[in-house]
Amino acid sequence: MYRGQLLLLLLALGLFGHRPGFTPPLRGKARLFLDTADVSAYDELLPLGMFSGVTTNPAILKKDNVKCTVDSLHQLAGQAFKHTDEFMCQSWGKDASELYDTGMKLAGLDKEKIVVKVPATVEGIKAAKRLLEEGVRVCLTACYSAKQALIATGLGVEYVAPYLGRMNDNRKDGFDQCYKMHEIVGGIGGKTRVLVASLRDVVNMQVLAQKGLDTFTFSPRVARQLLEEPLTEKAAEEFEEAVKG
Repeated sequence: MYRGQLLLLLLALGLFGHRPGFTPPLRGKARLFLDTADVSAYDELLPLGMFSGVTTNPAILKKDNVKCTVDSLHQLAGQAFKHTDEFMCQSWGKDASELYDTGMKLAGLDKEKIVVKVPATVEGIKAAKRLLEEGVRVCLTACYSAKQALIATGLGVEYVAPYLGRMNDNRKDGFDQCYKMHEIVGGIGGKTRVLVASLRDVVNMQVLAQKGLDTFTFSPRVARQLLEEPLTEKAAEEFEEAVKG
């Protein structure tokens, strides 16, 4: 039996199911993240299996009434790890030393599953370098310009996060900046993923995906928008009625 046929047979038999640490063989390169600190959204949406992980930042924690402390974030990560195997949380501090110290504490829960986000400031870049030297997974965040993709790939961080909606709010062409980031990383052979954040609706994500971007983080509201399709719901109801008939 060919390897592909064997794999399909095992999948059909339920011997390979989705679980943390297992990537379905046909998923492709896409990585979708749920951007929230609302645990009820974790329980509702993460079991769908389409999300690679969860992202947070201090502003999201404040919105969802979660304290911005290392202990609170570790508890939140524990809730996320019930369903997925990647959790991004943002470090804080007035300078590189404090950003590094906080980042190390955040990563201390599990260096394989925790990704530490640091802002793409000079102090953040210094902290990112030190965190990388300690084997910490890093995301360079709060990016507003394509040139910052050069910094991210130069450092060798795992993710660089442009803020699409906020760029557009500030009269920058967020789509163009994201496209250029994607081209820069690919053009110089980098392995950094362009993690598009500040997504306001599904259409924006669809437009970016059509251009080859494959990593997104978005709110539960946008996730529900992604899942909604009345015609699909209607067809499913018709199928069930046909079974009964």
